[in-house]
Amino acid sequence: MRTSIKYLMTFAALAFMMNVQAQKRNLDNYRQPDQRGVNVFEAPKDTVSTFDGLKVRIGGAFAVQLQGLDHENSGAVPLKDITTNFNLPTANLDIDVELYDGVRMALRTYLSSRHHPEPYVKGGYIQIDKLEFIKEGFLENVMNYTTLKIGHMENNYGDAHFRRSDNGQALYNPFVGNLIMDSFTTEVGAELYYRRNGWIGMVGFTNGKLNQGVDNPGTGGASFLAKLGYDKQINDDFRFRLTGSLYNTGAVNYSYLYSADRAGSRYYFVLEGEDATAKSNFRSGRYNPNFGNKVTAFMINPFVKYKGLEFFGTYENSNGAFTFESEDRTTKQYAGELIYRFGENEKFYVGGRYNYVDAEDMNEGDINISRTQLSAGWFMTKNILAKLEYVNQEHGDYTDTSIYHDGQFDGVMLEAIISF
Repeated sequence: MRTSIKYLMTFAALAFMMNVQAQKRNLDNYRQPDQRGVNVFEAPKDTVSTFDGLKVRIGGAFAVQLQGLDHENSGAVPLKDITTNFNLPTANLDIDVELYDGVRMALRTYLSSRHHPEPYVKGGYIQIDKLEFIKEGFLENVMNYTTLKIGHMENNYGDAHFRRSDNGQALYNPFVGNLIMDSFTTEVGAELYYRRNGWIGMVGFTNGKLNQGVDNPGTGGASFLAKLGYDKQINDDFRFRLTGSLYNTGAVNYSYLYSADRAGSRYYFVLEGEDATAKSNFRSGRYNPNFGNKVTAFMINPFVKYKGLEFFGTYENSNGAFTFESEDRTTKQYAGELIYRFGENEKFYVGGRYNYVDAEDMNEGDINISRTQLSAGWFMTKNILAKLEYVNQEHGDYTDTSIYHDGQFDGVMLEAIISF
């Protein structure tokens, strides 16, 4: 009897959710989670409101990979044996709510991830595009171009984070893996945007902490964010975007800019030791420059799309150190992606990416890492994407006692994504 009641309650909940979904799927000032969100960066600024009362949109994303990679190094440090098999499927739950005209809330929960097999909240924020809740028409001429975001959220440093895979949401990424130096962090703060005639400007502040709490006095401090750029659809065939971004912090206990992703790398166990676990070694194939309590980073991203051909580039320069280091270290990252989309509604694509990191490593001195990725994708529907990727990554100039000495991995990845 209890089992039957559970089934009935589950069915009723699903029916309610489907009814909510059917009422309204499109929200104002919102990046669509399906193919319509590809090559969208900041959430669009809508000029016409469709608000007619509180609306709840429940969505999610699911991704799974078949990994067929091999790895090797000089043999000084033994590597974990790996074979072709499926990785742990990852999933997100998204709740987006129109609270008022021009006011929207977003909440993302990781239902399963490489680092956390149990559900936990990635972050959430409130986005304000109008001040109608204060008074009808209040500062309307200003708010036509202004957006305010407040929360514990993915901070808008650079443009690469808009194209990266975010746990189950991998539909925006034309490749399987993210960049080698994956600049991504979620911190408590606020961002103020001004967009007009193609120009975009943003300033923001955060408390510089990934994990929040009142029990660590002296570990907090303001981090500063800024972005300036231009994004314009010149005509039906040609779009041009160029942005420059800055992230600076100098008063926190540890900067998480390159280590905040708890979802983990798509390349499981590559160049990891014999005792590695999926949870403890969840950043396989990535590089963290380990800048401690201070970091200054800037990123430049050009994006050009002509008909089906698009280019997205990344130049990043990061500078920082731990308190015990007498001098700052510098790390540079370069990446270029060339994608060709074709077919009805650009349902197919092929592309390549080259990614290179040149770093002054805290332990190894001057090192470099290079990665080549070749990818092909098929949008079976606007909500379903299948990808095939070949990847080759090589590590250079590591000392002969490092696990990365002559380190290399390559092979094929197959990924399937559902996002709605």
